[in-house]
Amino acid sequence: MQDLAGQRIVVGITGGVAAFKSAELVRRLTEQGATVDVVMTEAGTRFITEVSMQALSGRPVWTDTFDARVHNNMAHIELSRGAAAIVIAPASTDFMAKLAHGFADDLLSTLCVARACPLLIAPAMNREMWAHPATQRNAAQLRADGVQILGPADGDQACGEIGSGRMLEATEIVEELISFLQPKPLRGKRVLITAGPTAEPIDPVRVLTNHSSGKMGYAIARAAHEAGAEVTLVSGPTALVAPRGVLRLDVDTAEHMLAQVLAEVARNDVFIAVAAVADWRIKHVSPSKLKKNGDASMTLEFELNPDILATVAALPNAPYCVGFAAETDDMERHAAEKRVRKQVPLLVGNIAQQSFGADESVLTLFDEQGGHPLPRLPKLAGARQLIAQIAQRLPR
Repeated sequence: MQDLAGQRIVVGITGGVAAFKSAELVRRLTEQGATVDVVMTEAGTRFITEVSMQALSGRPVWTDTFDARVHNNMAHIELSRGAAAIVIAPASTDFMAKLAHGFADDLLSTLCVARACPLLIAPAMNREMWAHPATQRNAAQLRADGVQILGPADGDQACGEIGSGRMLEATEIVEELISFLQPKPLRGKRVLITAGPTAEPIDPVRVLTNHSSGKMGYAIARAAHEAGAEVTLVSGPTALVAPRGVLRLDVDTAEHMLAQVLAEVARNDVFIAVAAVADWRIKHVSPSKLKKNGDASMTLEFELNPDILATVAALPNAPYCVGFAAETDDMERHAAEKRVRKQVPLLVGNIAQQSFGADESVLTLFDEQGGHPLPRLPKLAGARQLIAQIAQRLPR
């Protein structure tokens, strides 16, 4: 899935050792379908060559304010016209100061002042330079001017010190850019999502769980964040990394997940119950590891787990509730019945054996009017369609 197909992105490179990451950034952007124009400062060319950036972008690199390749000799005007965004990575301390004060003494700074598109910057500098009061004042001014500041991250620095000031990795910048460019129908809303399996203990080393990977719930969390919402993700055990900008709260059992959801739900506008919650738990958990002892059989006694979705839907002033039904057969009937039984306005049905662990899914949305199937899509694309539907259905 190419999230930037048909988009033109201007990548600005200023002086700093993190410029080596810019090569990976340009490659990642082109993989996402973007057309990339690279603009470099003179200092930027000291750290990575124009030849490298031209080879990676497949387009000429720009460095000269008076470049005669532009018909009107106004590269600083023409390069931003029609661009989806300008991304400066790395953005040095000096260049941030230029931007904050409107200096325009080279092509990249002049382009930023004359731009007709959004500007995003990824700072990269020594930790002391980032923490300096002047840099922090400039960062605050840039934010006030509508510039999106990506990072910086904490960690090892080229100077040998450790702290805040590292440029984000290329994949992180691309994810931030894609998120920034998505529509924002949930701006100002708060969304609470459950994802992944639960794990019900049998003894200290064994659990009762299921095949859920958490991919759908994590994709929905990312899509909700992209749509402008403040997102909290209550996650069962998974091997996934939380989407950037999403608050993840880890749980294990169904009871633990319910307690965490109830602690968070009052401040949220939307609740999306994606997690594959175990219907039962072991009634008497063994305090020590169960042994075979030559026995060919073992009896476990179960009891019902709480119904998290139904509990939240029944709350006074409940948020807009969306449920999920992963069925193995007769999905339409079971999902429609589940929506009515749990008294939620929207329920998403899918076939469990086609969805668990897969990178694509086929979702059907069930409401009072019946079922509305979506096409087979990558999970993130399906999640974005679901979030768009939820945004349309929220009370105005």
